[in-house]
Amino acid sequence: MSFPIPELVPIPAGEIIIGAVTDDKFANSSETPTHVCRFESPFQMGKYPIRQDEWQAFQPGHPGSTHSSRPVVNLSWYDACAYVDWLRIETDDRNWRLPTEEEWEYACRAGSRDVFSFGNNLAPDLANFHFDESIKPVGPGKLTEVDAYPPNPWGLHDLHGNTYEWTNTPWRPDYKTSSLSETYTVRGGSWDGLPRLLRTSAREGLPAQTKRDNLGIRIAYGGSA
Repeated sequence: MSFPIPELVPIPAGEIIIGAVTDDKFANSSETPTHVCRFESPFQMGKYPIRQDEWQAFQPGHPGSTHSSRPVVNLSWYDACAYVDWLRIETDDRNWRLPTEEEWEYACRAGSRDVFSFGNNLAPDLANFHFDESIKPVGPGKLTEVDAYPPNPWGLHDLHGNTYEWTNTPWRPDYKTSSLSETYTVRGGSWDGLPRLLRTSAREGLPAQTKRDNLGIRIAYGGSA
């Protein structure tokens, strides 16, 4: 191909307890009730959020960072879906898609049941976030290159921080309430947030047309979603 193809990481079949971790003081009702989710088939996830150079191949001149190795941002859910459709056409491969939020949490946890994939605390050298919990600036205060921080145990970068990521799961305010139309779940936290917003179980719902300078996407491939 004459354009950059998103690099993928294999995610094994398995199961996960979705939702709030016991004794997580920042957990809230949107992360309950916890429940088991099983993945019968392996799938793949983007090693990084989609970068500027990957997006520019689809949509030249997209506003935002001019740094090709930083995540593309200012994307609506509709933009994300349009990129997936374009990628399918250009590669003649229907397996490209957005991840579900359950897949996202499963890949982020990488077998852990801690607050973060790195344990129960998050240091500024492990993820891109701006403030600590006392609102003291500790991070760079801007987007960073997608490989600037270490990967989680399954080899995925920036699942905590740098940019929120759209999923393909309609938002519901907790795991027993019906979903809301035209509102989708985002995960991961961002460069301008606090650690509590970067927790593995933390989730937020946004209208599908939302565009923000801390909101991008990560791709998924294959599997049964």
